[in-house]
Amino acid sequence: MGVSGPIRVVVAKPGLDGHDRGAKVIARALRDAGMEVIYTGLHQTPAQIVDTAIQEDADGIGLSILSGAHMTLCAKVVELLREREAEDIKLFCGGIIPEDDIPLLKEMGVAEIFTPGASTRDVVAWVVGHVGSGAAA
Repeated sequence: MGVSGPIRVVVAKPGLDGHDRGAKVIARALRDAGMEVIYTGLHQTPAQIVDTAIQEDADGIGLSILSGAHMTLCAKVVELLREREAEDIKLFCGGIIPEDDIPLLKEMGVAEIFTPGASTRDVVAWVVGHVGSGAAA
C-alpha cells in the first residue's frame, strides 16, 4: 500500500443478508469517482472478504450489513485483518446500524459507519479523504 494510483476498495455483503442494492450503488459511486472496486457478491464470510482484500492489495473494505449481525461480522473482519497483519486496510460499514452501536464499532476498529440516508457523495468524500493514497495527501 502507499503506492500511488487509484484507491482500491473491496465492497462486500457478509453473512446471510440477501439485499445488495445499496452495496451495488456504493460500488458504482466509488468506481465513478475513479476508484478500483472489487465487489464480492452476496453471502461472503469475513474470511473470504479479508482474503479478497489482501489478494487484491485493497486500501479499504466497505461492508454492507442489513441483517443486524454488524457487531459480530465487523468484529470478525477486524480480528482477521489484525491476524493477517493487514490493519492498514481501512474498514468502513454501511447499513441498518443502531446509533448506540456506532461508538462500539469505532472502538472495535471500524473507521467509519454510514447509516441509511447517507449520500453516495458523503461516502465517496470520506473514502477519498481517509483511504489509500488519498489519505496520505
